[in-house]
Amino acid sequence: MMSYKGYIGSVEVDVEAGILFGRVLKINDVVTFKGKTVEEACQEFQKSVDFYLDFCQQLGESPDQPFKGTIHYRTTPETHRKIFIAANQAGESINAWMDKVLAKAAEESIEV
Repeated sequence: MMSYKGYIGSVEVDVEAGILFGRVLKINDVVTFKGKTVEEACQEFQKSVDFYLDFCQQLGESPDQPFKGTIHYRTTPETHRKIFIAANQAGESINAWMDKVLAKAAEESIEV
């Protein structure tokens, strides 16, 4: 995966065509790119995002944003109770506590 201006791209290999191709994830619009090398695919990903943003601006439309900052989360009543207690003991709202805990877990799990 690659990241640029808040957009995430994924890449796959087309062995028969001898290219790398990809698309921007988590948006409703279709934004694709391709390259013959990893470096070229990364450059084309960035060009595609820039083109998409410019195109939206020319149309006077807002570009689709990949992440809104809202996660709908379902759990068991018992886990909900435990989360409430942990947040309360930390002196935080459930949202603030979950954001801190999940951000830390995500940061630790992302390969750098």
